[in-house]
Amino acid sequence: MKCLIDNQLPLALARFLTSRGVEAIHVTEVGLAEARDRDVWNYVLEHGYVLVTKDDDFLNLSSQSSCGQFVWVRLGNCRTPELLQAFERVWSGAEACLNKGDRVVEIR
Repeated sequence: MKCLIDNQLPLALARFLTSRGVEAIHVTEVGLAEARDRDVWNYVLEHGYVLVTKDDDFLNLSSQSSCGQFVWVRLGNCRTPELLQAFERVWSGAEACLNKGDRVVEIR
């Protein structure tokens, strides 16, 4: 699985997922730090990534295409250690949902 981590989430999340066997990169690593949501979504579709984001605008964008997946992080504002702890608890379940083809997976 390949994940692209959106701007509102820390680079540390990409490193965390990489340590769990996921090919994960942050938007800053591919020149999309200032990109519009549409451009980020197109990149995800073109390169076969799962987007990990806090941005609910991707609900609308994903409904406009027949492919593409994203993880919608709905944890509110939290520090990086707390975010990583939450991902530690739920990632295997989220990954299973993505692997079976769910297009949107919420993390709360």
